[in-house]
Amino acid sequence: MSENTEKPTSEPPIGSSPNEDSERDGPDGEALSLPSFVAGSGTLDRLVDTARDYARAAASDNTLKAYAKDWAHFARWCRMKGAEPLPPSPEMIGLYLADLASGSGTSPSQSASRPLSVSTIDRRLSGLAWNYAQRGFTLDRKNRHIATVLAGIKRKHARPPVQKAAILAEDILAMIATLPYDLRGLRDRAILLLGYAGGLRRSEIVSLDVHKDDTPDSGGWIEIMEKGALLTLNAKTGWREVEIGRGSKDQTCPVHAIEQWLHFAKINFGPVFVGTSRDGKRASENRLNDKHVARLIKRTVLDAGIRSELTEKERLALFSGHSLRAGLASSAEVDERYVQKQLGHASAEMTRRYQRRRDRFRVNLTKAAGL
Repeated sequence: MSENTEKPTSEPPIGSSPNEDSERDGPDGEALSLPSFVAGSGTLDRLVDTARDYARAAASDNTLKAYAKDWAHFARWCRMKGAEPLPPSPEMIGLYLADLASGSGTSPSQSASRPLSVSTIDRRLSGLAWNYAQRGFTLDRKNRHIATVLAGIKRKHARPPVQKAAILAEDILAMIATLPYDLRGLRDRAILLLGYAGGLRRSEIVSLDVHKDDTPDSGGWIEIMEKGALLTLNAKTGWREVEIGRGSKDQTCPVHAIEQWLHFAKINFGPVFVGTSRDGKRASENRLNDKHVARLIKRTVLDAGIRSELTEKERLALFSGHSLRAGLASSAEVDERYVQKQLGHASAEMTRRYQRRRDRFRVNLTKAAGL
């Protein structure tokens, strides 16, 4: 697996289609505009740009990219059917959802394609609602042409969610044992240990800075203390603090791993996790992409021989970035409330979804009811 560093890219406007030059209804020029009687004021024009920047910041980059792809796909589908995506038509959207669920011809070539899962269809609908809102329209998801079709899709095709396997304590130890002690190995060891001990999302790991406000794209910062590290994260559910205590020995301590990486990489400002030179001896200034975390997990799972009874393809599909969060939730033998706080979940029920291994029948309501 090759070294991955995040390179500057040119992002399309919010909601626009990067693949369609003819897309004429992007929201950037319309969603935030001045009335004609106040247009032309330099101060107000600058505020429009500022407000547009804040509007972009309302969702993560990954979410915006997904919504842009959702709109591009829907716009192509409409034009293939001889229709227009604007204004919103509940009847057309209902047909679109049915096409996604049946796989009868959702690709631009009109050939049959793989039916999408219920969760993906629901996400596509959310993407359309967001894009319509940016264009000044309201999509009523409760309209019978949409709600009834979606309810039927869920009733017919809904399946229990496919969960990624948890990386447990013995797994993470085997995985870091496969890493060398060069600069790249020190970095990857710190990523795995910090992600596991903190129950972090892969985007949270790579968005960390050394200090507060080091970079404009920062997602938080890290403070190293005598007893551990305190992470302040601007996460999916808002700001939260994550405490990561020091381990029982340096070889498996996430805080020591971070200290070693920062020291030998000579990083004292900016992103915590950056790329390295091809020879692995120098740290670059480019923040890692979150896909590096997923690739690192899959590579070390294979190298460590975890779940070796499965084929390589099955093992690669079984583990992902979420395996670190599931591993912490499944392994930590503490009060569930502490795990919930560490993962940043709003409810205990969400935390339980991440627990792949727990005593499910500790409370026996059958016996408690007298049977």
